[in-house]
Amino acid sequence: MAEDSKTLDKNKMMIDESALDIIQKNMKEFLRAGSVDAVYGKPIKQGDTVIIPTAEVLSLMGFGVGSGYGRGPSGDEGNGENESEGGGGGGGGGGRILSRPAAVVIVTSQEVRVEPVMDVTKIGLAALTAGGFVLGMFFRMLSARSALKDM
Repeated sequence: MAEDSKTLDKNKMMIDESALDIIQKNMKEFLRAGSVDAVYGKPIKQGDTVIIPTAEVLSLMGFGVGSGYGRGPSGDEGNGENESEGGGGGGGGGGRILSRPAAVVIVTSQEVRVEPVMDVTKIGLAALTAGGFVLGMFFRMLSARSALKDM
């Protein structure tokens, strides 16, 4: 019986260690995604001018792990044929890394400038959202005026 307990404890420790390895591997990947190399590109030299591209990096992640172990029925069942052991374990995770160009750093012998990168899609979506909001409020105000006239 003592050997069964040791075997179960050993299996439980193996499950916990493998789940920990998975978590550590995923954490390293996501931390690497937010490193300086991901944010600043390789400098491009053109004559006396050096251009350094920059990016905005957003890293999202989540994970979960579980493990378990069990024992069989109690020894008063008879001849021991109903004895069982346990085990189990599992883990999972996921995430997403988003990046977009943010700016360009331009270095010359006279100055250092930071030029933002225009995201036309983002500007267009903001304009459509604002236009939809204004249009919705306009129709709401018209319906309020007609309700006041009926009073």
